[in-house]
Parts: sequence; structure tokens; C-alpha cells
Amino acid sequence: MEEHSHNHEHGHDHDHDHGYSEIGQGKWKQYSAVIISLFMLVGGMLTDHFIQPAFFTGWLRFAWYLTAYLPVGWPVASNGFRLMRRGDVFTEFTLMTIATVGAFFLGEYPEGVAVMVFYTIGELFQDAAVNRARRSIKALLDIRPATANVQRNGSFTEISPKEVQPGEIIQVKAGERVPLDGELLSDNGIFDTAALTGESRPSDIEKGSTVLAGMINQGKVIEMRVTKPYNDSALSRILNMVQLATTRKARTEQFIRKFSRIYTPAVVFIAVCIVLIPFFFTPDYQFRDWLYRALIFLVISCPCALVISIPLGYFGGIGAASRNGILFKGSSFLDQMTKVTTVVMDKTGTLTKGVFKVQSVKSYSHDESWLPVAAALEAGSTHPVAQAVVAYAGEAAKAVKVESTEEISGMGVRGIANGKEVLAGNVRLLDKMKISYNGELKDVADTVVVVAVDRKLAGYITIADEVKEDSRTAVSVLHNEKIETVMLSGDKQAVVDKVARELGIDKAYGGLLPENKVEHMEALKKVPGKVVAFVGDGINDAPVLALSDIGMAMGGLGSDAAIETADVVIQTDQPSKIAKAIQIGRATNRVVWQNIGFAFGVKIIVMILGAGGIATMWEAVFADVGVALLAILNAARIQRMRF
Repeated sequence: MEEHSHNHEHGHDHDHDHGYSEIGQGKWKQYSAVIISLFMLVGGMLTDHFIQPAFFTGWLRFAWYLTAYLPVGWPVASNGFRLMRRGDVFTEFTLMTIATVGAFFLGEYPEGVAVMVFYTIGELFQDAAVNRARRSIKALLDIRPATANVQRNGSFTEISPKEVQPGEIIQVKAGERVPLDGELLSDNGIFDTAALTGESRPSDIEKGSTVLAGMINQGKVIEMRVTKPYNDSALSRILNMVQLATTRKARTEQFIRKFSRIYTPAVVFIAVCIVLIPFFFTPDYQFRDWLYRALIFLVISCPCALVISIPLGYFGGIGAASRNGILFKGSSFLDQMTKVTTVVMDKTGTLTKGVFKVQSVKSYSHDESWLPVAAALEAGSTHPVAQAVVAYAGEAAKAVKVESTEEISGMGVRGIANGKEVLAGNVRLLDKMKISYNGELKDVADTVVVVAVDRKLAGYITIADEVKEDSRTAVSVLHNEKIETVMLSGDKQAVVDKVARELGIDKAYGGLLPENKVEHMEALKKVPGKVVAFVGDGINDAPVLALSDIGMAMGGLGSDAAIETADVVIQTDQPSKIAKAIQIGRATNRVVWQNIGFAFGVKIIVMILGAGGIATMWEAVFADVGVALLAILNAARIQRMRF
């Protein structure tokens, strides 16, 4: 992450580039430095005001406070000098160093130490908040399969997928997610590939074909030869993207950066004017008094509160989103989310599960036993359509006596059950067996399993992709937020219309190829004032994701291309997270502007009081470090909000 704080930009050596999961040696030094300095500051002030021994004066008092100052002051001063050598003169490090050294010059030792102690405490608060957000993002992302069954020394051993080399053979059991990309060695396999292809029907993959990480094995145990290392998997690449998540800065952050480049030199110039100009207009001019006012002005004017809390506000938003299973790839997208007016969604894998379920049963026979008989025949198959029929028939299928079964490739199954010849399959099976049927069967939008008993049509079952439990809620919440909903799908228009009616989607377009989806997106984007978010999960969605103002990918099993292209990844595959992402974006935006208003308001008031000689260095410490701490706590509040 780049925008943790102003530290990173100015080159603070706080382990920012090495990740926050470990507290490095430098971090412990920083904690111990603050503890020593704070202890000595409090000790010195108690001695000054309460104990008041005769010896605690002059050089001894100076040495005590200087010793308290150096652990926290030296790192800030050395950073300032290093940046000055690079030509970056007007930084907060320089401001802090000038102000605190000036305070020592005026004999205001406790104030000089206090400014640096509280400034460093602010840094530690900020680091802790960033650290927490980083950990929550990583924990949610790291959901890759923990083990792979690899063949070594003649048997299969469970090891970490990281240790598997290309060329090695792995085994994937039924229901398991494929951990690595590879080539199928088994004769064939059935895989749920909805996330990769956008196709709701599971794929039959033949020997020698490619199997991709993220597919789910829905059939028997398969073996495959690994072709790519672990680090090339989609989720590994997401983790790398997290490291760079805030390189796309929000406009507010960019504005504050540019503003502080002009603001800092300006306040230094004003501070110089506060010291020099009164000499010409004040009869009883006291250099010490006006220098003290100028130093107070410098401490107050330091833009720490803004430079720390604004990126931290966005980082808090990214952390809160990650705990809700949503990955924002940059703070700019949190900002953009607040402006969305239209959400365009893919159907399969986004609003639907890509899982088959019986939708309706039509019977042509008085004898209703044909359904459990058909299910009994299908029980031997691992194909998801067959499994949907078996699941629907339930216990009744187990009572059927099956004498023999024969699979007719690409059409269905034929067998003898309860002493009768039974056929179960698609319409082509009826054509092959020359069994008559009426035209309505060809007009059914969903997948159809037809059943014939003793060469007579007994009935049919329609099977369709199941709508996700929270899809209706997702659309409803989006409507409440005054956001228009549109569905684009490659499925038949009849299926698309049915899903759209069920969910209450405003507009729905079916029968679309990827290029047709792009045309629809371009047309939507031409409407003035529209900010369009697109939500998809397959390779076929990548072009539209790239074209949209905000691209959102279903990341639980989303394709590499979709996850790479998207600006926001929904790790849980729940469509209700779309509205949640918008709500988190809006909450983050509110907190950021609260921090800006609060920091500017307090600073302007105390600046005027300081220049007028009313505020002391202690008020300056509050206006700078106190405001920064309060802004940090406000930013951290985002992570505790309930969405």
C-alpha cells in the first residue's frame, strides 16, 4: 500500500514497504523511544511544578529535557535533513524540527519535547490502524486451497500448493476446488466452470484438456498434471494487487497532497513575517515573544492531521469493506462508488448460483411413479442435471428396483426399472427412439429432462439455474438507494425475462455475446450524468468490466480475467454486497470530509490565537497532534461500523 500516511511519501523507514504483518525491530525502537521520552517529560514537568528541587535548573534541566527530546526528535529531524538534501525542503518534519528546536532556544523545553512525543504517538496510532486494516484484508483474501494431493514416491501426499512444481501430478476429489492450473490425465471429468466461462451448465472436460484453478470438481476423483506454479493463480495475484491497492489515490487525497505542497511553504513565509514585520510597527518589540508566536504558528500549521487521517480514512474504508468480503483495489474506487447511478449485472454466477435445480414437473400419465423411476435410473450419474432430478425425487427413488441401465451418449439413459423400459434424457432421445411428443417441449426455455415409460411419453421435468438467496434483496436495496438495475446475459431472452421478473430488475437483455454486452455498456455510458457499475464473474465479462466506470467481479470463484480487470472484488459471491460496497463508499466519504472540516476549523482558530499571542505551545500541540489523533480515531471508526 502506498498511501498509508505522509510517512511513506516522505520516506519514513517504518517498515511500510515490508508489510505490516510483522512488527520489525524499527517498530519496537519507536515504541521504546516514545515510552522513554514520555516518562522523562512527565518526570521533568513534575519536578518543575511540584517537587521543585534547587538543583533542577540551568544545564542540568536542559540536559534532562534534551535527553527526553532526542529519542523522538532525532528520527524526525534526520528525516527532515535527508529530504532537504533531496530538495524537498518544506515537509512536516522540517516544520516540527524548526518549531521544537526554536522552543528549546527560547527555554520552553517541556513544550519542545511534548510536540515531538505527541507527534510520534500520532504516528504509532496511524501505523496501528493501517496494520489492522492490512491484516483484515489479507485474512479475507487468503482463501486459496490450503493443501494439494501430490503424487510422490508412488503415493499421494497432502502438501502446500506452494510446494507443487509444474509437471507434478495432483489428485482432486469430488467437491474440492482445483488448487492449481493443469492438464487432465483422467479420461474425463465434470467441473463447475461458471466462474470462468459464464456458462451455467457444468463442463465435461476430456483427457488432455486444461483444468483451471478455481474450478470445482463435481464428478469422480480426477488426476491432473500441474502446468503453472502456485504464484500464478488468480488469488495470488489478488494478494499482490492488495499490496498496491491505494496507488490509485482518491481525488480528495490528491487534492490534499497538492494543497500541502503550496500550504507548507506559505505558512513558513507567514511565520517569518510574524517575527519580522512587528519590528517596524510595534514600539515595545520583543524578538523572543514574536519568535515564540511564530513557532506556535508553525506547530499549529503542520498539516499532519490532514495528511495522516485522509489516506487513513480511505484505508479504514478498504479494511471495513474487506471484513464484509469486498476488496476495493484503490481508494479512488471508494470515492467513485458514492456516485454510481446504474448497476449492470451479469446473470449466471452473479445473480444465479450456476447450480441446477428442478423448477417444474409436467405429467402426461395418471401413474405418477415415472418421476422416482427416472430418478432411480439417473442415480448412477454424476452429471449435475441428473443429480438435480435425484435430489428432487428424494427417498421415493430408493424404493425403485433397477435391473439394468445403459447410457446413450449426449442424449440420456435407458434402463429396465420395476419391470418396465424407461427412457430419461433430452428431446433428441425421443427423436432417436421415435416416440411422439407435442411441440410445447421444444418451446421450454429451461433445460428439460423428458421421461418415457414403455415407449410412451410420461412427462417432463424442467431444470434451471437457481437464483441466489440474496439476489432479490440486492436489487431491492439498490432501488432503495435510487439506483437503476440492468441485467445483461448470454442466456435465452425467455430465461432472462423470467429471472428479471422474479427479482424486480428494471431492464433485462438476453442472447448477448461479449461484444453485445460492450455495445449495451457504451450506450449506457453515453447518457449524461450516468455513472455505471458492472458486476460479472466470467472471462466473457472482462471487456465490460474494463469499460464500466466501476467494474465489480464475483471473486469467490471468479475468472482470472474478471478479477484482474475489476476495480472491486466481491469475495463471497453475494450480490447483496454490491449495495454494501456503495454504503461503505458513502460512509468513508462522510468521515473523510468530517476530518477535513474538523482539522481546518481547529487549525484556523488556533493559528489566529497563536499569531495574536493568546495560544501557547500547549494549544499548538492540541491543534496539531490532538486534532491528528482525533481524526485518526474518527477514521478508525469506519472499521467498527456495521453495514
